[in-house]
Amino acid sequence: MKDYELDKAREEIDACDAAMAELFCRRMEAVKVISEYKKRQGLPVNETDREEALVAQNALRIADDSIRPYYVGFLRDTMKAARLYQSRQMQGMRVAFSGIEGAFASIAAGKIFPSAERIPYNDFSAAYRAVEQGDCDVAVLPIENSTAGEVGQVTDLMFSGGLFVTGIYDFSIHHHLLGTPEATVEGIREVISHPQALAQCEEYIREHSFSQIQAGNTAMAAKQVADRMDPSVAAIASAETAELYGLKVLARNINETDINTTRFAVFARAPLTVGDAAGKHSILLFTVRHEAGFLAQAINVIGEYGYNMRCLRSRPMKSLLWQYYFYVELEGDLTGENGQRMLEALKPYCERLKMLGCFQYPTEL
Repeated sequence: MKDYELDKAREEIDACDAAMAELFCRRMEAVKVISEYKKRQGLPVNETDREEALVAQNALRIADDSIRPYYVGFLRDTMKAARLYQSRQMQGMRVAFSGIEGAFASIAAGKIFPSAERIPYNDFSAAYRAVEQGDCDVAVLPIENSTAGEVGQVTDLMFSGGLFVTGIYDFSIHHHLLGTPEATVEGIREVISHPQALAQCEEYIREHSFSQIQAGNTAMAAKQVADRMDPSVAAIASAETAELYGLKVLARNINETDINTTRFAVFARAPLTVGDAAGKHSILLFTVRHEAGFLAQAINVIGEYGYNMRCLRSRPMKSLLWQYYFYVELEGDLTGENGQRMLEALKPYCERLKMLGCFQYPTEL
């Protein structure tokens, strides 16, 4: 290669680098806007499905098969940089949860928002109100367990409160027997945990003839065992909690079924707008007028507009004796034109109608 050809090639690379630097800055400014939006609406940094779709789409822009793999690597590195930048932008994010550090809600919040500050509250209502009042950006609260059913207190907050659901996540729960460093399974006489955890490990507890003590949550149970330092007392909690409180895992996966999943919802002050939810799932809350057939009519309207109900359940209204409201999860996006027409068609049959949010579901943690 002649010297002038080498110089020309290097000049071309320098020009491309200068152009890419300018484009990179533009891209990161857009990433910053997205991170602010995600922080405001309670969305996680990672969007694996979208990233993979963009990689596949943009790879087609490269006609040369020999360099396409290098471009894919370049895209992935660029997206990794964007995720790191978003995480830094969202470091000031405050996430409310119910319980103490080490509770399953705390672990779930950390998995959804790894760079955010997690703020513990004594109960579901306090965590929810913290977001309503602006003390926290989002709340991560359990809404249903695969074995114990719905979390009624949180469902009631959905109905009466002003927050929106922007995401739902499946968190597989594994219960372990935790004891002090010198404890053994044979020496345990008493076990402490949340009532649901005790119920989910009932067979193991019965086989070992443990006496039971209830705690506010599994992390609190672990903390009690750590504070007492009694080798005859154990907690049922997570492996993460054992590490947090200096306990030893005496027995793993003692719950009766491996299918033990809790669904956690992210609550934010603003709903996702058209298109953000990718038309996957929606939550609707309503009460029906007290006339014969109105509930059936409301359900028929939902079906007529092409929405499949994933679940339908009723909850008693605390303010009115023997009155009920209904919770519905739908497959589809209610923020589009079809959804808005369906909501209008429901109004003649409903005294109160509330679209709680649209989101992508399910997402596994």
